Amino acid sequence: MPPWTPDSWKTKDASQAVAYPDPEALARVQAEISRLPPLVTSWEVEGLKQQLAQAARGEGFLLQGGDCAESFDDCAPDSIATKFKILLQMSLLLVHGTRTPVVRVGRIAGQYAKPRSSATEERDGRVLPSYRGDLVNCSPFTPEDRTPDPTLLLRGYERASLTLNFVRALADGGFADLHHPENWDVSFAKDSPLHEEYRRIAQAIKDSISFMEAVTRTRSQLLQRVDLYTSHEALSLEYEQAQTRQVPRREGWYDLTTHLPWIGMRTAQPDGAHVEYCRGIRNPIGVKVGPAMGDEQLLRLLDLLHPDDEPGRLVLIHRLGADRVQDELPRLVETVRRSGKTVLWCADPMHGNTETTAAGIKTRRFDRILTELQAAFEVHDALGSRLAGVHIELTGDNVTECIGGAAGPTEQELHLDYRSKVDPRLNYHQALEMALLIARHLRRDGSPQRAR
Repeated sequence: MPPWTPDSWKTKDASQAVAYPDPEALARVQAEISRLPPLVTSWEVEGLKQQLAQAARGEGFLLQGGDCAESFDDCAPDSIATKFKILLQMSLLLVHGTRTPVVRVGRIAGQYAKPRSSATEERDGRVLPSYRGDLVNCSPFTPEDRTPDPTLLLRGYERASLTLNFVRALADGGFADLHHPENWDVSFAKDSPLHEEYRRIAQAIKDSISFMEAVTRTRSQLLQRVDLYTSHEALSLEYEQAQTRQVPRREGWYDLTTHLPWIGMRTAQPDGAHVEYCRGIRNPIGVKVGPAMGDEQLLRLLDLLHPDDEPGRLVLIHRLGADRVQDELPRLVETVRRSGKTVLWCADPMHGNTETTAAGIKTRRFDRILTELQAAFEVHDALGSRLAGVHIELTGDNVTECIGGAAGPTEQELHLDYRSKVDPRLNYHQALEMALLIARHLRRDGSPQRAR
């Protein structure tokens, strides 16, 4: 194996590569970011790895969720707090249902770049570069906006830093206090048919805490804060490399832009630049796997990214589509089993169920998302495997991007508040309903160890 360095990825083919018009300007921005403080710390990264290892053993459950693509414009207190709230509420339901810890990982503070199926976009006979996320270019369809701008990498770092600062302040300042879970309510959800069930669960948790503290005559400080880790797709290797560094008293290199970077399906080539970069960092790594992932490719990825079978190192996120789970997932599970490696299996029921309506609106149907998720639990259980996490694109806002659910929009209502620049997300009601249904499933089977 050739030696690894933070820039050895440059010797490999990089799919989804960005053609910056001014390489010298790009180098200056990278140098500036490399001099700035890290966004996360190595001990946080190692702490997450330990929790992921526990979840892979059936002693916890991974909840990973957030925006399809973050926008710089959404770096605002209300927007950040609302995202935090929905993840807290979903995790509360899962903890109550499973009686096990939930590892909270947000697609937040760095999910600013998106892969595209085409490098260009055509409108009315005019061809321009595709919008690749706020980290790369801007969405208005003009040559100036669509030209990749390296200064956006620096702005992405700054926006991620501001977001993390506020999230940490919320987490440590009592916002997540389990003594007051009712404070996590989102005002527009009061009329949701799920609101009463959530209220009952929140009250049950408060009663349990009060009983415990009355018996012990102590007030638990541990219940007044929660951990929220960050994740994003490691798509812009220029950005990741700029914050890749060694730290005192630890071996190896860490990507300190995020706790959990992942490799998407478009960049999961074993001989590609993204796998080369990720094989050398100490972070836990996620890898999206789908129907096109061959057995040999998967085995090779396991060898490269998970050579020592380190607990908590690798999260395999399968995204197959509701119609293909029963046919494709057993093959993937058996391939990993043959390797002898331990991974954390996580289901992404969103990406395989995207469709476009007759009106040209990209959407996803709640029932299809739920069908894939239920089938994934069943397949893992039948094979003696363990589905220990879910990966969902969602928002705490009352958007109309996905169809269905108990209080979701119809196809005719998608236009009412469709905000996503890329892929549709579950709104608050839909995300909360999904968490309730997952919790019911896990509670019925007894624990994540049983709901395998």
